[in-house]
Amino acid sequence: MQYLQYRQEEIEEKGGLHTALEIEGQPVLWQEVYDLIQSQRKYIQKFMLPLLAHTDLRIILTGAGSSAFIGEAAQGIVQANTKRITQAIATTDLITHPQLHFLREMPTLLVSFGRSGNSPESVAAVQLANECCNTVFHLIITCNRDGQLMQNDFPNTYHLVLPEKANDKSLAMTGSFTAMLLSVILVSKIDVLESFLPALQVLISEAKELIGGHLPRIKAIAEQPYERVIFLGSGPLLGVARECHLKLQELTDGKVICKHDSFLGFRHGPRAVLNEGSLIVYLFSRDEHVLLYERDLCLSIDADARNIPTISCNQYIENLRNSVLALTFSTNANSLNELAFINATLVGQLLGFFHSIYLGLQPDNPSISGSISRVVQGVTIYHDSFAVNHQPGSDNLY
Repeated sequence: MQYLQYRQEEIEEKGGLHTALEIEGQPVLWQEVYDLIQSQRKYIQKFMLPLLAHTDLRIILTGAGSSAFIGEAAQGIVQANTKRITQAIATTDLITHPQLHFLREMPTLLVSFGRSGNSPESVAAVQLANECCNTVFHLIITCNRDGQLMQNDFPNTYHLVLPEKANDKSLAMTGSFTAMLLSVILVSKIDVLESFLPALQVLISEAKELIGGHLPRIKAIAEQPYERVIFLGSGPLLGVARECHLKLQELTDGKVICKHDSFLGFRHGPRAVLNEGSLIVYLFSRDEHVLLYERDLCLSIDADARNIPTISCNQYIENLRNSVLALTFSTNANSLNELAFINATLVGQLLGFFHSIYLGLQPDNPSISGSISRVVQGVTIYHDSFAVNHQPGSDNLY
């Protein structure tokens, strides 16, 4: 292992050993995730195929924080693969307004993502789904076999416990995020799992290229005094942009304010966030049609008199005078690759890791005040209150 350009004693002193190992260990982890799902394939098929026989099946992808963003990134791909209505709804929304999200008469598959499996909201969301839906199934994707999500004995449940390497020890989710994201996409086409092998090899190859050849330049850019960093993405990359936003903001303990948006959405007001202390990270689509819209925005921003620096990922746009880095890959994977977009997550992880050290923080535990923690603290679930106030026929919807 290369410890992301630091010697072991040096990175241990900086408090970033676990984060470094977890970021650079992702290519190996992804192969292990594929092998795990391949080994359980017949059991996953036995669980999934009868569900998909319900033509009116509704799939909800859920989690809290980064685990919720997995659903946002995967939603469109899962829907396209399963041909079933799929929505990403955070557990933090499900537990406050279950009556607005669950549909009693509609068969529902709740896919719960949890690194620890101990988030109070995640456990409560599973219980509420059982109460609010007449027909409900659960797919639990977790990195911790000892978490509370693993303790339930509800029927119609499949537990997919990822390799131990996915259970990050550091505060910020890195390998756990990409491993769970990869998992749900693989499961969504479990009947043709082998079709993912070429895309998986591209994903792994590009991650190694990113962590290898591009690392010195990423580190140099991260060691600059940015005030704001904005991540832009379209389609699945919008969910990844949101995760990158959180990752950099978490790892810098909020000292750098981050934003995310779609390329087209950024034009409609959010562009006002830009100032002279900003850095923009473009997570470009590999789809040439989508890229047309994205290219128009980046050319417009490049003409801004404030000369705002930009990073480009996945595509190279010629003549961008304010580009400080273009991350393109030798594989030239096309738009049909369903997995290659996952690599963009590493850009946010690496920028966050190096900027955390630049600010004198410890990436493994960057929160000086303790206001954020590996497993959320202080959440009380008011389950009895919901049951009392939302009896059948109640008008109290909000």
